[in-house]
Order: sequence, then C-alpha cells, then structure tokens
Amino acid sequence: MNEYNTIFYETVEGKMPAKDFLLSLDYDMRAKMIRTLELLQKNGPAIREPQSKELNDGIFELRAKFGTNISRMLYFYDEKKIIVLTNGFVKKEQKTPKNEIELAKVYRRDYFARKESK
Repeated sequence: MNEYNTIFYETVEGKMPAKDFLLSLDYDMRAKMIRTLELLQKNGPAIREPQSKELNDGIFELRAKFGTNISRMLYFYDEKKIIVLTNGFVKKEQKTPKNEIELAKVYRRDYFARKESK
C-alpha cells in the first residue's frame, strides 16, 4: 500500500507539540483524532473536507469532532510521502486562530532549516 509516513515535528529541545496535544485529549476525542490521522496516512493530499482543509501557504488542518468538542492538528508535507504534524488546539471560535497557523509556519521553517543542515 502507498501509505504516507506521519511524523511529529520535534523542537530543538526535544518537545513534540502535536504529540503532546494528542496525548492531552480525552479518550473519545483522541480516538477520533487517531482515526482521522489514519485516513490522512492512507490518502495523503487526497483527503478533503470535512477531515482536512488547506489553510494557507501549505499548512493544513486535520479536523476531529466528537459531540460538541472540536479539535484541530496542523501539518505540512515534506517530500512525497512524509506528513509532519506540528501543533494542535481545541477549537473555540469560528476561524482557526492566526497564531496557531503562524506557529505551524515557524515549526515548518525550523524543520526544513535543521533538515538542510544535516
């Protein structure tokens, strides 16, 4: 099968914000997000709304909803078959917070800068 490899972005200090977010979710929401992640791994860019949406500049959000709770994980693509999960948040307002998108962009820049320096 042509599945995508999903990895967690890791800071210089060794923290993984998206992984920490995933583990902070309650059991039901975490299970829903993991199922959505599995869809992303199988389908990559072919996954569309309501599970995934491109926000801007190559940053995407993975969407999970359980009851009235809504969670998002941001990600980007590296090379052909690698998905890098950057950060996540519980959605409390209509629009995705700009600071979360900007944080994902900062993580992406750092990821590629460190990758190129290896």
